[in-house]
Amino acid sequence: MKEKEILWTGRTAEKPNEKAFAFQASIRIDKRLVQDDIRGTRVHTAMLARQGIIPQDTAVVLDAELLRIAEELSNGELTVDESAEDIHSFVETELTRRLGDAGRMVHAGRSRNDQVALDFKLHLKHTVTELCEEIKALMSALLDKAEEYVDALMPGYTHLQKAQPVTLGFHLTAWVCALERDLSRFHDTLFRMDECPLGSGALAGSGLPLDREKTAVNLGFRAPTLNAMDSVADRDFAVELAADAAICQTHLSRFCEDIILWASAEFGFLNLSERWSTGSSIMPQKKNPDFAELVRGKTGRVVGNLVALFTILKGIPYAYDKDLQEDKEALFDSLDTISDCLQIFRGMITASSFNRERMEAACIDGFSEATDAADYLVRKGLPFRNAHEIAAHIVRDCINDGQSCIGERTLEELRTRSLLFEADIFAMLTPRACMNARRTPGGTALDEVRRQIAVLRERIHSTGTA
Repeated sequence: MKEKEILWTGRTAEKPNEKAFAFQASIRIDKRLVQDDIRGTRVHTAMLARQGIIPQDTAVVLDAELLRIAEELSNGELTVDESAEDIHSFVETELTRRLGDAGRMVHAGRSRNDQVALDFKLHLKHTVTELCEEIKALMSALLDKAEEYVDALMPGYTHLQKAQPVTLGFHLTAWVCALERDLSRFHDTLFRMDECPLGSGALAGSGLPLDREKTAVNLGFRAPTLNAMDSVADRDFAVELAADAAICQTHLSRFCEDIILWASAEFGFLNLSERWSTGSSIMPQKKNPDFAELVRGKTGRVVGNLVALFTILKGIPYAYDKDLQEDKEALFDSLDTISDCLQIFRGMITASSFNRERMEAACIDGFSEATDAADYLVRKGLPFRNAHEIAAHIVRDCINDGQSCIGERTLEELRTRSLLFEADIFAMLTPRACMNARRTPGGTALDEVRRQIAVLRERIHSTGTA
């Protein structure tokens, strides 16, 4: 590595050998920040000229060359030199190679400490915004599917045991509620990180007359950061985004667990498209839910990246430390992974079809109507705890008599447990009646689920808008 290619070469008489230099270099990870680094350098250079720190005509030349470098990188005429130490070194070295001393002017008033914080934030602002659009696309696809199957009866489960009748539309709407919180979390984090660190220098600000407010505005931030040391020490935004990603990925994992169960022969609720299934190398009959299983499996990586970031931060002094170089690899991996998983999941669920008859038939046994039997007695004036006990005894009676649902009992048999039962009880114990009886906000009744879908569609459009 030539000395002129190392930005800090003046201080040390001895230089790291090639392997040591590569060990501490970050170009392999931060090369994706190149356009963000160029954007920050252009705005910073223009500010230096306005403030009289560098000549105006030099700033014009620098801006034109920076724009040219950006275009050449975009069209493939220029590629990032991976022997550089980091992306900041690459851009400055390339600029200096083309313009000589003019290129050496762009770093006035800044440090790589505030520069990397800026690049990181700029990159995340547009990357996470794109990720939010992917979440919205999945939410919309699930709501389309929920509307298609809004009246398709299926058992609702707790403890993986049949609990109460619901519809597939209701179940899918529940998934969308989780994703709506994910969307909200990402937007909350974007708001908190929307402060510009450029001009903070290494940790103490700058002795040059920088205009941090104008720089922040021109880079699309709502304000400059308040404290220079905090600007370069802060990686809360990285931890928050890693946590947002881990929560969202965990939601996808849980949805995939439902899909894997539903696609099994034992359930038979879901038919995965062959495009979103794989086979077996030995068993000719297999159609495996490998895409769903991989989404579930990749969750461990995303959760692990969050733990890695916490571990990086927990023991370092409160300013910039080289440890912070490790932040980007973990977060980039999480964001890349969740982006892929959102797209894969959307394709998989969109192409899936559901077996209405099989799902509805599964509602018949398991006594999922027992709560409705208790509610019937409550409406007759019986205290709920007493009604609960009576319904539980009826379930035991059914089991002892080899019956699979309360509706198989005669009215006379039910009245041995409570004289409050009348003939109208049987119409209230069908799976569809049980489902449609729950008209409270958040319930399973068809009109209520349609309302929930409408609310969620509105939130998709309103989240993230000014």
